[in-house]
Amino acid sequence: MIRFDKGGFLAKKEIRVQYSGLIFFGAKLISVATGILFTLLLGSLSQEKLGAWGIFLNIIIPYFTLLSGALSFWTMRFVARDKEGATKTGIVANMTIATIATLTYLALLPLVTQAFGLQDYVLAYILVATQIIETYLITVLEACMQAQRPQFVAYGFLIGEVLKVALAYTFVIALHLDLVGIILSLAIAFGIKIAFYLKNMMIELRKKFVFSHVKEWLKGSTFNLFSVLGDRIASVIFIMLSVYGQKIGVSYYTAAQLITSVIGYSSALAFALYPKLLAQRKIDEVTSSLRMVLMFAIPMTAGVIAIPDSYLIFFNVEGTYVVAMPVLVIMAIDALIQTNAGFFTSILYGIESVDEEAKIPLGQVMKSRLFISFSLPYLHSAITLPIAYYALTHFANNDPLLVAAYVTGIFMIGHLISFLVLLSVLRKAVRLKIPWKNIAKYVVASAIMALILIAGHPVERTSTLIFTGVGALVYLALLIAFDKETRNLARTMLLAVRNRMNR
Repeated sequence: MIRFDKGGFLAKKEIRVQYSGLIFFGAKLISVATGILFTLLLGSLSQEKLGAWGIFLNIIIPYFTLLSGALSFWTMRFVARDKEGATKTGIVANMTIATIATLTYLALLPLVTQAFGLQDYVLAYILVATQIIETYLITVLEACMQAQRPQFVAYGFLIGEVLKVALAYTFVIALHLDLVGIILSLAIAFGIKIAFYLKNMMIELRKKFVFSHVKEWLKGSTFNLFSVLGDRIASVIFIMLSVYGQKIGVSYYTAAQLITSVIGYSSALAFALYPKLLAQRKIDEVTSSLRMVLMFAIPMTAGVIAIPDSYLIFFNVEGTYVVAMPVLVIMAIDALIQTNAGFFTSILYGIESVDEEAKIPLGQVMKSRLFISFSLPYLHSAITLPIAYYALTHFANNDPLLVAAYVTGIFMIGHLISFLVLLSVLRKAVRLKIPWKNIAKYVVASAIMALILIAGHPVERTSTLIFTGVGALVYLALLIAFDKETRNLARTMLLAVRNRMNR
């Protein structure tokens, strides 16, 4: 029987990592279909408009939403530890910052559009202001949900995904609103998702606003700002992509990014691990969570590497983006690295207890593992930016494809080195059991699946979907036959489905 506390949240001791992870991953898998449809709608845009979308996505908006996770980071930690009024306090505080960020964005909009040559897209970029507010709200609402009822984040995610596709089809195909239609669909879909989250935490919103929490979070947010600033410095590489690769180079990068984002969905399987570590600080489920993540991340990566041209044709039937195969292959490897980095970062954050007493002592944070993690973006920047500048100015010759490939490859190298540093720090802090035998089985099964995809080598959308499904079934069949943990997971999933159906 699932128990709820007086605030309507699931009691923290009842967080089930595998159960919540499977629900969230199931929602992510369902969203693959919606993601494909949304990708097709984006593919209907011209290369110039897709490039404008990429500039919006990777360059402009991140600078105005960089504070969205600063207070949310600490909010989730306080909510997971049942600190009074943390949910309401976090939402009000983040909304205040959102208002300031949005007004700043609107004030600077004329300069921004002129700097990037986007004067033809002023209306679209005015509408983007709604997404700034929504990003701040969704970030803090999902932080609160993840801390106590992580499966509800999956429900909200699915609502947003389904709605954005339905609305995008209406605005882009039926009403021919192009880029404006894409932004409108996201704004409305995320607005409804926000309403869903708020409805399910109304009792928490009636609790008191605790100003002392805000004071502590503002102190702690200096470290988040430090980390975010490092991320923004690292993202200067995307400005280089825009300058040297122009909108076409950005469109190649964006197309590959939309395809490889599916690999990152596997991290959802460990979504509930972080709040559980905060609440109970037990690492028993770390190994099983890592197995689940890699069980799906490895074959997804192998599939993209095996037939990159097929997926790029799927993105755009005219084959405009097929030349971007090197970008897609490199980005698939990078996505696997980032998925692993995200998993181990959540462990590091979960075992850190420096703020356990609802206080954030700056001196202790600076000596903690949190600060090392916050510093990694600077290491990434120090590696990538000088190399990228030299490579783009000496070897790329303003070729959009070469520029996109160089940027992707250099970014991947930076992520790999940062990940190795993170893993080294974490292994000194806690004893981790890496399931090497299971990983070897995943790699072998993925290789067989990849060979099947290469042999079929689909060249159209329908055959690509069919071969992807066949490859996935072969992979799962091999694992069920030779991997005990996969068989146990399959039994658990079947049992959960039966229990649901019998209720």
